Amino acid sequence: MPNRLAAETSPYLLQHAGNPVDWYPWGQEALERAKNEDRPILLSVGYSSCHWCHVMERESFENPSIARLMNDLFVNIKVDREERPDIDQIYMKAVQAMSGRGGWPMTVFLTPDGIPFFGGTYYPPEARPGIPSFPDLLNAIHEAWQNRRDEVQAGGTRLLAALEKASTPNKSGLTASLQLVDSAVSTLSRRYDPEYGGFGAAPKFPQPVTLELLLRHYARTGDRASLIMAVNTLKHMAAGGMRDHLAGGFHRYSVDARWLVPHFEKMLYDNALLARVYLNAWKLTGSDDLADIVTEVLDDLIEDFTDIGGGFYSARDADSEGVEGRFYVWSPDEVSDALGGEAELFCRIYDITHEGNFEGESILHLPDPIELVAKAEGIPVSELEVILARGRAVLLELRNERVEPFRDEKIIVSWNAFAIRAFADAGAALGRSDYVERAMQAAEFIWSEMREEERLLHSSIKGKASGLAYLDDLAGLGNALLSLHAATLDSKWLDRAYSLADEVLELFFDEESGTVFDSAHDMEDLVLRPRDATDGATPSGPSLAAELFARAGTLKNDIRYRQAARSIVDHEVESMQEFGTAFGRMLSVVDRLEANPVEVALFVPADSDPIPLLTAVHEEFLPGGVIAGIISDEGELDQKKTGSSPQEDTPLFQGRGPVNGQPTAYVCEHYVCDLAQNDPAALRDRLARTRI
Repeated sequence: MPNRLAAETSPYLLQHAGNPVDWYPWGQEALERAKNEDRPILLSVGYSSCHWCHVMERESFENPSIARLMNDLFVNIKVDREERPDIDQIYMKAVQAMSGRGGWPMTVFLTPDGIPFFGGTYYPPEARPGIPSFPDLLNAIHEAWQNRRDEVQAGGTRLLAALEKASTPNKSGLTASLQLVDSAVSTLSRRYDPEYGGFGAAPKFPQPVTLELLLRHYARTGDRASLIMAVNTLKHMAAGGMRDHLAGGFHRYSVDARWLVPHFEKMLYDNALLARVYLNAWKLTGSDDLADIVTEVLDDLIEDFTDIGGGFYSARDADSEGVEGRFYVWSPDEVSDALGGEAELFCRIYDITHEGNFEGESILHLPDPIELVAKAEGIPVSELEVILARGRAVLLELRNERVEPFRDEKIIVSWNAFAIRAFADAGAALGRSDYVERAMQAAEFIWSEMREEERLLHSSIKGKASGLAYLDDLAGLGNALLSLHAATLDSKWLDRAYSLADEVLELFFDEESGTVFDSAHDMEDLVLRPRDATDGATPSGPSLAAELFARAGTLKNDIRYRQAARSIVDHEVESMQEFGTAFGRMLSVVDRLEANPVEVALFVPADSDPIPLLTAVHEEFLPGGVIAGIISDEGELDQKKTGSSPQEDTPLFQGRGPVNGQPTAYVCEHYVCDLAQNDPAALRDRLARTRI
């Protein structure tokens, strides 16, 4: 018989709707029952594509005797971390404080008031060295609650006090400087793996915000070591099994140091963020193989992550048919049957062997560069690439006949924002109008379908949007819309970005402390108000807010935005001094604030083609740059469409317009502009001189 989760929309919660556990979703019903019955709460947090979440479900939550124990002793609450990142953040910090590590599934025991007093991650059904069995843990927690209640509650109270202190913002009185960026880059260079790329030992994560920081550091300083670290890492990741060589996207992370064996789930945020990093690496190097990765990643998102309404889905599971990675691995016999005479060469290049490299099967990867293989085989590179592309297409078609891993079709605003920005930036730089169009579709879907009473919502599934948006949703979308305006010159995206920036100031910025929180002041009261400025797999809400204020402040020349951006980054100086590499995007904002300001204004008559000038601008990597423009008959914006004039809001537009009736660009620094440019080649030359 289904439990209460059957009424939910979250794919993760629905995966547990058939458990014999008496699960509750997070809400007043569960919390009140815990108080009324004086029971502790067992909070289990995970997400739909989490491999170990599935393992714990099969081993424990589907086990009738373990479920009975849970039901008899606790009020059991299941939370999708992607739907409720605020709950996940608070209790993950508690688990990390208690155990020194974190992860999912997360298992936390709370008092009826929601105060955490014990927690960990995965627990097996039978004891293992250093890990108690889940049933033994349940009994031990129950015994402590019954017989040592005062001790348990006192420990929880101390932990909560420590968490409150850590999350309470205090002004440092210090100013963020480029020294913080240089120090973090120095630390990264000491951790860098020169053989395989990446930082530290296994497991290795893609860390797009860290790679972005290295590219910005090179652009500012000319230090080739930073460029080498970033590009070498990107190329090794692309050659490894962490990349899906048939469909084009990236898996979550590599369990080994050489990027061979991935944890097989695919996440929207990884691929969107990595696409922009590969794009910027291409801008700085001109290496076409990096641009090829951008298009393959984005094409995979179009093919596999696109919702009919225009948004992007969240994730693909690691497992299919109950086995991790089964969907993605191959044997030589399968390849031989599919490719015939070209199979031997294909298997040799992609390391597909009878021994296998993953549980007796083979993950496709490229142990050697294609150029070296072509030389060894005596085949022109172009001919070899045709053979490999043909083979990949055949195998992809065959793979699509397999049982697919589960796809989480939840649409999350912040993750969609990363995708919108990637498609807009790549479309403009690579001359791919289809990418820009895809970005507009997603942005319009979010703006029209994921707002209620003028408030942005957090997630949507099957046409039902819910939950007020968090800071990373608003700030991430604001940044995406600025990029979309830069790619299209459509004023509505600029107007909407400004409105989101204003909303962040109104709902998330705390004047007393001078920084932002991750939840709005009018959202649900939890045991503490979440705030985390560290940048992990995704940029943090505060980092995205600082970036939005920095970019919008330059475009609008708005002192409120400028001060907010500076205040947010200054607030984290002490933390960045101690843990600089954990603040990749925040440090990129510091770099932006200190970089040579470059403002590009574009004016395009309505009957002319803006693409040549737009492409010329977007091909250049501009660390401190902003791009804005107008498409109109005479450089004047249609007032009926917007109700306000961007000439009034954007100093770059004042007193300027098309020259010679042609698309025209002005390159400015501190709003002081050069002579107008009509020629894309001359514009490229001018922009290239602004970077270093």
